[in-house]
Amino acid sequence: MDESLVYNILLYAVFICSLAVFFVLFFIKAPYGRHYRKGWGLETNARLGWMIMESPAVFVMAFIFVIGSRTANTAAIVFFLIWMTHYIHRAFIYPILMRGGMKNFPLLLIIFALVFNSINAYLNGRYLFYFSSPYSVSWLARPPFMIGLALFFTGLVVNIHSDSVLRKLRMMDGNGYSIPDRGFFRFVSNPNYLGEMLEWIGWAILTWSPAGLAFALFTVANLFPRALSNHRWYKKKFSDYPQDRKILIPFIY
Repeated sequence: MDESLVYNILLYAVFICSLAVFFVLFFIKAPYGRHYRKGWGLETNARLGWMIMESPAVFVMAFIFVIGSRTANTAAIVFFLIWMTHYIHRAFIYPILMRGGMKNFPLLLIIFALVFNSINAYLNGRYLFYFSSPYSVSWLARPPFMIGLALFFTGLVVNIHSDSVLRKLRMMDGNGYSIPDRGFFRFVSNPNYLGEMLEWIGWAILTWSPAGLAFALFTVANLFPRALSNHRWYKKKFSDYPQDRKILIPFIY
């Protein structure tokens, strides 16, 4: 079977899956973190689970970059480094730093995430390093790249800082939960999710690629319903939760 056909099938599958995930997660909360519950089969600890399910995004992308024909292309190298900046942190640094890393994490979710991250890295990497027309150096000075890059790194900073705020809270509370009130948590209940959405929307813009768009849509579809669930959880658990704090977008929603 021609690879381009397989590629397009997988790409369309991600778009369709994004729509399905968006609706399903309004009714079924993924059972990890504050929404953890038993009944989802075999489990492992969260730290190991994060490493296993996020690492394909590093290794698959690295493999595709190496076997591609654009290892000397400046724009391709920049795309590769941007991707790795997020995923080396997410796959290896974040799990080491996380509090409550020995908590249970369903193996089923790890498998789902591992499959998605493998497919997603393949789609983005293969497009950038093989299927697309080579990006010129001048692309790195054009508005889509500059705007997307600004969004990506703004989101990365918000994401990492918000994770740090939560981690420090859990250190003080013995891995329990309390109301975060630092950084972007002063404005929204889920700044870590907002940061991640900004990253991959930025990625879609700076690469101007269908694979980047598919990933951005999946990220929003996956995190938007969970952000709503988290906001409701906070308000139910804490009677003094700030009433003016928004769910995801400061001052708006």
